[in-house]
Amino acid sequence: MTEQTAPTSDADGPSTGATTRGEQTRQLILDTAMRLFRERGYTRTTMRAIAQEAGVAVGNAYYYFGSKEHLIQGFYADTQHEQRAAAAPLLDRERDFAARLAGVLHAGVDVLTPYHSFAATFFKTAAEPTSPLSPFSAESSGPREASVALFREVVEGSDARLDAELRPALPELLWLAYMGVVLYWVHDRSPEQVKTRQLIDGVVPLVDRLVGLSRLRVLRPVTRQALALIHTLRH
Repeated sequence: MTEQTAPTSDADGPSTGATTRGEQTRQLILDTAMRLFRERGYTRTTMRAIAQEAGVAVGNAYYYFGSKEHLIQGFYADTQHEQRAAAAPLLDRERDFAARLAGVLHAGVDVLTPYHSFAATFFKTAAEPTSPLSPFSAESSGPREASVALFREVVEGSDARLDAELRPALPELLWLAYMGVVLYWVHDRSPEQVKTRQLIDGVVPLVDRLVGLSRLRVLRPVTRQALALIHTLRH
């Protein structure tokens, strides 16, 4: 087994070479873990097995990821980054709100698709309110905030005209809707999860319609009540 050292720094600051090696080692461990999760299942894959397969010392594996749960947090962060990259060409050229939202949601499913076979296993753990794998946990705050930021980009880069008070809350509401899509995807046993794609294509026009209707004076009291309820539940 070849041991790879963790990043080091000197008095003048971090060493670029060491940092690069550290990033490569971290990504190697994460990629190896994801492959083993697919091949063996989440519960049957140990940190020791991941380290052995990656060719690093067990201590090194724990240096970068303190547990399998930390590996899943790394997975969350990586998939969110990949989702943003996959959606970037569409977001750069498209201003229609519905098209932007559909593109980001489909990009999310595209990125997750290779992991569908074992997703249900760790989502059982993520469903526990106290689990660090929960998308609502403090441990998941980084990927969660990055995902909300992506939906903020969907809104701010669009030509959608919506209620001014709804605008700042809409990205988080869209993220919650995305969590619903992901949950459906986890349980979707249709070929290539085609029903999840159909869900996205059916829901996006409804969301687009509701966003547009939010500007109507007659619906503003309803919008205010909904936002007040969300604020109460959050705080």
